Amino acid sequence: MNNIKVIAFDADDTLWVNEPYFREAEDKFCALLEDYLPLHSVAAELFKIEIRNLPLYGYGIKGFMLSMIETILEVTEGTASLEMISKAIEFGKEQLNKPIELLEGVETVLEALKGEYRLVVATKGDLLDQERKLQKSGLEKYFHHIEIMSDKQEKDYLKLLKHLDCKPEDFLMIGNSLKSDVLPVLQIGGNAVHVPYHTTWAHEVVENNVAHENFSAITSIDEILNILKK
Repeated sequence: MNNIKVIAFDADDTLWVNEPYFREAEDKFCALLEDYLPLHSVAAELFKIEIRNLPLYGYGIKGFMLSMIETILEVTEGTASLEMISKAIEFGKEQLNKPIELLEGVETVLEALKGEYRLVVATKGDLLDQERKLQKSGLEKYFHHIEIMSDKQEKDYLKLLKHLDCKPEDFLMIGNSLKSDVLPVLQIGGNAVHVPYHTTWAHEVVENNVAHENFSAITSIDEILNILKK
């Protein structure tokens, strides 16, 4: 990794806590519909509708809210009360107003790397929500560029690299998702480091092991400092 010039960080569950808030909202939502279906069946129905809606709404809390409402209508066959719809909206708004909890070691790493590399946030999700979270986090001062992407596929990374005027071999992506943060970056000739988080959305889970000369796996984000010094 001696040639690295740009280091990009995923945001949710890499820089700060995110997925546990979705799980918390999902648990409350499933309980809302337990008179109609078992909890696990409600969760499966919600997930199916979320995936179906991704091309329309993209990633983020607002899309999740709309999918909850649609799930209510489908599970109750259109008989749901307005109070139930209101509850789903309330669950989403609670998520939008959650405090930002930085993951351990994040600010130490950013402080150590600032000035040595161009640091970038490369995350997907709702533009307004991600901008709000970044502002609340207090981390904006560390980053040269913020890229909020509708998706994280090879074409999306190539677009980012073109904007940054950076060659793939000079680029390092750090994130918790093998599917979004690692595999597409390796495919375009970049470098990637996986920092697993204890809970991951089912849509982001991939089963295969990654074996690639440009790939590293670490258990905590501060280990990246040792890798970069090699």
